Parts: sequence; C-alpha cells; structure tokens
Amino acid sequence: MSTLSDLVERYGYLEPAQVEWLHLLVGDWQFISDLAFADLVLWLPTEDGNFVCLAQCRPSTGATVHYEDIVGSLAPDNVRPQLEKALVDEQIQASREPRWFGAFAVREEAVPVNCNGHTIAVVARQTNLGSGRTPSRLEINYVEAADDLMSMIAVGEFPSPDSATGSRRGAPRVGDGLLRLNAAGEVLYASPNALSCFHRLGVLGPLVGQSLVEVTADLVEHKVPVDESMPLVLMGRAPWRTDIESSGVCLSVRAVPLYENHERIGAVLMCRDASELRRRERELITKDATIREIHHRVKNNLQTVSALLRLQARRMTVPEAREALEEAQRRVATIALVHDSLSQNLDEEVEFDEMVGRALRLAADVASADTSVRTIQRGSFGLIPAKEATPLALVLTELVTNAVEHGLAPSGGGTVEIRAERSGRRVKVWVEDDGTGIPEGSPPSTGLGTSIVRTLVTNELLGSIEWSNRPEGGTSVQIVLDLHSATDY
Repeated sequence: MSTLSDLVERYGYLEPAQVEWLHLLVGDWQFISDLAFADLVLWLPTEDGNFVCLAQCRPSTGATVHYEDIVGSLAPDNVRPQLEKALVDEQIQASREPRWFGAFAVREEAVPVNCNGHTIAVVARQTNLGSGRTPSRLEINYVEAADDLMSMIAVGEFPSPDSATGSRRGAPRVGDGLLRLNAAGEVLYASPNALSCFHRLGVLGPLVGQSLVEVTADLVEHKVPVDESMPLVLMGRAPWRTDIESSGVCLSVRAVPLYENHERIGAVLMCRDASELRRRERELITKDATIREIHHRVKNNLQTVSALLRLQARRMTVPEAREALEEAQRRVATIALVHDSLSQNLDEEVEFDEMVGRALRLAADVASADTSVRTIQRGSFGLIPAKEATPLALVLTELVTNAVEHGLAPSGGGTVEIRAERSGRRVKVWVEDDGTGIPEGSPPSTGLGTSIVRTLVTNELLGSIEWSNRPEGGTSVQIVLDLHSATDY
C-alpha cells in the first residue's frame, strides 16, 4: 500500500508544510471517527480533476462503511460532485439523502481541509445508518463533539501542531471515558466510564456543573510530583496529555480544545485509568535498574579478581607461572569489559565496536611488552547480544594475543588488523597480522589459548573458524557466526 506522501507526489502537488498538515490530521483523527460513529476518508484533488483517497479511518464505536481498504483508489462518480463543491466553496457539504451501499444506507458529509487559509483536501464523513435505533444521550454528545471538530478542520483550527499526537502507553481513547467542558472549564457532560474513572480517583458525587480543575485539586497528593500542565489540560485550554495520581490510582487525561471563529468555546477530554500500566512501568524501571546494578557489581568483582591475579603474577619467580597468571588476568579483564558495557544501557545487547577496541588494545599492550605492535580495527560489529558478546570478546582477545606473541614477536613487531562484516545476523571477522605466518605443513598452535578459541567458537558461538597464511605474509584467522536475537534466549 502506498503511503500518503507517495500518493501526494504521484497524483498532485502540495507544499511540504501542507503534506505535514495532512500527516498531523491522519495521525490524530481516530478519536474523531469514534466520536462521529463514522468512517473518515481523506480525498486529495488530482491534476486531472478527480480525487484520490490518501487515507481512511474506521470507527471503533460503530459499524464501518468500507470493509475493504480504498486507499489509492479514485472517487466514485456519484461522490465526486459533493467533494468538488466542498473544495470550491470551502464549506461543509452535507448530503440531503442517504446513499445506499448494498444493503445499508450511508449519510455523507464532505468537509474541506483548510491549511493556512488554503483548502488542500476534503474529508468525507460517512455514517452507516444500518442500526436504525434512537441515539442515546452519550451518542448525542459524541456526535456534537465530532461536529465541532469537523467544523474546526474546515477553518484550519484542527489539527493543532502542538497537540500530543505521538504514541504513548495508556493514552486515553473515546470509549475509555469522555467529558465535555465549557469555556470556563466546567463539566457539561461526563460519560459513565469517565464518572467511574474519577470516582476511583476519589471524586464523590456528580461532575456535571463542577469545575474539573477545582474538583481534582484537593485530591492530588502533595508528595507526588505534579505535571505543571495539569491545570491547563483539566480546564481544556491546551491540547496536551497529563496524569493525575491519587491514592494509588493514576488517570491519563487528554484535552482537545474546541474553537469557533478563533474563540475557545470549550473542550473535549478523554480519560483512562492507567494505574496498572503505570505500576508495570515502575516495576520495569526497578528491574532494569536492578539488572544494571548487578552487571556493575559483577564488573567490580571481576576487576578485583583481575587485580589480585596481577599482584600474584608479580610475586611469581617462575616465568611459566607468571605468564599463566597474566593470561588469566587478561581474560578476566575482558569479561569485566562486557559487564561494564551492559551496566551502562538497558538493553541486553552490547555496542561491541567500542568495547572490543578497548579489549584489543589491552591485549596488545599486555602481550607486547617488548614488541612494537599496532592494532587496526575496520568495519562494524554493531549490537551483539550479551550471551554472545562475552565469548566473542574472549576469542578476539586470544587471537590478538596469539598474533602478537607467536606471529609478531619473532619478527620484532608489526600490525594486527581486526576486520568485521555484518549482514543481518551473520558476522564475519578476520584477525590478521603481518608476522611470520604458520609454518608449512604445521597446524595452528595447540596451546591453551587456541583450545579456548576453538571451544568458544564451536560450542558457545556455534560458528566456524579457519587459520591460513596471507599471500603477502602473516596469518589470517576467519570466524563466521550467526548471531541470535536477544529475545531468543
């Protein structure tokens, strides 16, 4: 399906600001469709005098008219005259007689979309009349609020550029609870769900005739941080969202001011009991902080172990024992770097490039006390799941150490290059040096470091590893592995 911007570019021409206006409208018109119990269809005039559907919205409060998507289709011949009249006259055009869609009748209304004084499109409001029952008081208030909002679209007062249209958990919808306020912020109507929400908050008695901001002011707990925009939202003066918390209950409230001739005549407020959502969010924040603290403490403990091994190595008089402790110290320090990275973010993934750079420099410095070694890192690893970051870091550290100690030391120094290629979940890594290379007919080193590398690559990373000589001299080690998603564990 083509996007709104694609259809505008293909069928007509609008300024970038006008396209953005249509995006704002489409991003925030679901609640209007719910209030109107009607489908909303956005029609753009084409260069050849027709209309193309840019977007559509179905109500969640009533029966839809369009069971199939019509985005990208041209307007039917019997609909086009009403759309043209709304576009030319720049006024709302209501059909006198319902139009039949198969077995049910539809009442139609064409609303011009005004942007900075120019009509750029038309919204068709199509109401399915199939129910044929007498509307309730709730439905009457819903439709009246929808009428006010459609009138605002026709004169360019809706959508509001600074309204809260972005996604947010717990954002209220029409069915969650609706209030209508007058210009003074007094409640004209409150739906049963809205009354239930405010009763749970601690409001006693009816809300109609009361000033909503005064009713809720005494309920807000003084020890709880209060959103400074709350009074403006509760009086219907600003198109924002706010949360009201009292006695363990949290209400999410959104206000949509209503205007007529550029004067505020009232507001529509939607509210929802978001207590459970907020409780879960706090639990997640607490768990995230706990996990980060655990990684931080593990890192500290590993650094302590590394320091103890380093101190013990300095006291050893047997060279082999000292080298063994220094290698163990280096491996522990590498694992500590992974936990350090995990303690600094909330994801179970590691930004591997920065971390591996630190680990490789450490490995080269430790292994090349008497050798001049330069390390080069090319390509990008990207984000690596924590379960695979530790073994991969250890593998690379061991390979760099082996390259320095066995490949470069006999030649008096050189360069170690680490190159990474990432394609989706597949990672290819090359660790190459310009040293002496592998003697012909001899397998790679069979020492402890090589054994650790083979075990980690095949058993932990489920990948493959291959040693070879470079044509220009030196050794090349290639690792290929397929990463798992952090959610796979």
